[in-house]
Amino acid sequence: MLSRRTLLTGSLALIFTPATGAMAQQFAQTQAEWSQNYEAVSRTRVQRTSTPMLSAESLAATEQMIEYYRNIAARGGWQPVQGVQGLRVGSKSPAVMALRQRLIITGDLDQAAGESPIYDSYVEAAVRRFQARHGISSTGTMTGPTVVAMNVPVELRIRQLEINVARLRSLVGSGLPGRYAVANIPAALVEAVEGGVVHSRHAAGVGKIDRQSPLLNSKVVEVNFNPFWTAPASVVKKDLIPKMQKEPNYLTENKIRIFNAAGQEVPSSQINWFSDEATRYRFRQDPGGDLNSMGFVRINIPNQHGVYMHDTPSKGIFGDDFRFVSSGCIRIQNVRDYIEWLLKDTSGWSREQIDATFKSGERIDARLAQPVPIHWIYVTAWATPDGLVQFRDDIYNKDGLGNAIPVASRVPTEPDQEMFLQN
Repeated sequence: MLSRRTLLTGSLALIFTPATGAMAQQFAQTQAEWSQNYEAVSRTRVQRTSTPMLSAESLAATEQMIEYYRNIAARGGWQPVQGVQGLRVGSKSPAVMALRQRLIITGDLDQAAGESPIYDSYVEAAVRRFQARHGISSTGTMTGPTVVAMNVPVELRIRQLEINVARLRSLVGSGLPGRYAVANIPAALVEAVEGGVVHSRHAAGVGKIDRQSPLLNSKVVEVNFNPFWTAPASVVKKDLIPKMQKEPNYLTENKIRIFNAAGQEVPSSQINWFSDEATRYRFRQDPGGDLNSMGFVRINIPNQHGVYMHDTPSKGIFGDDFRFVSSGCIRIQNVRDYIEWLLKDTSGWSREQIDATFKSGERIDARLAQPVPIHWIYVTAWATPDGLVQFRDDIYNKDGLGNAIPVASRVPTEPDQEMFLQN
């Protein structure tokens, strides 16, 4: 069975002017104006939008995008591409001609690019663009995940958009504050929003399929610098116990201490790791950004699920396409930028003070002068007014489409190689 990482089908960026009625004609005119030169190649690159994922503007654009995709369907949609996996610049194959047509239909390639069987720089740029808008590493090479995403029928993309328009309506309907944060779980992405525009974006590590990040509406109230980490019961049971069975020194090496109900520290040698005895104790990891599971900072969000946002010592995950790696909490890339934004109205917390606190290792709590609303949402397809349309893999199978859109096995592998990075 193909791995979940191999069958990613998410997205980023279809650039054109979405408009009902004359949409297809207008798009064709835009494409025809592109000249066959290196400038045309540069125009295929994904441009970042300042419009928030969660906004009235995004809702309106997504509604219009449904009409655009229905227009594609009315013209026959697109045919599956075959025999293209592994193709790259310099490859020559009759399959490249079909690939060109597939990319033209969704606006990834200039329609005047011709029907050459050669995988040239124009095709490579178009594939990079397609990969970017499907949440796949933009290598410009026809990888397995790229083929899978390319062969999802237009009818299913339309259904995704329809499902997510309903979600956006419910989220936007009551209005949004002037300053808020959004974590879109399927996109594994966090946005800090202020004044109707995105202040910053952060790749995120979110909950595994069997330990899902919950949907919630709350407020960020406090930032804990250099925090302790207390292992959730699920991590003790699913990760710590199996780890200790194989590596008896694991807790010591990772500075995780064991405490009984009276708060007394208990040596790991006194616990029977081949039973459930360990579940009756509390496990706490010492502070230390290079080792502690929360890195240098924890961001508190009051909620019934006991989840929060935090730094991580494992920065490598943010470069992966697949970032469904936690036990429900959310890890934040470039966390210093994020907490600087959170604390900007809180006296005494300049960027210099934040950096100094990280460096000192001192345990300090910073209470926000003005709590910041935050929304953890589940949106697998949305668009913005500049014509940017995105799709994300329905990782938790909440779209109700079952196996209609190809996804890999949702059976997790446990325990993880790095247990202490589970939260």
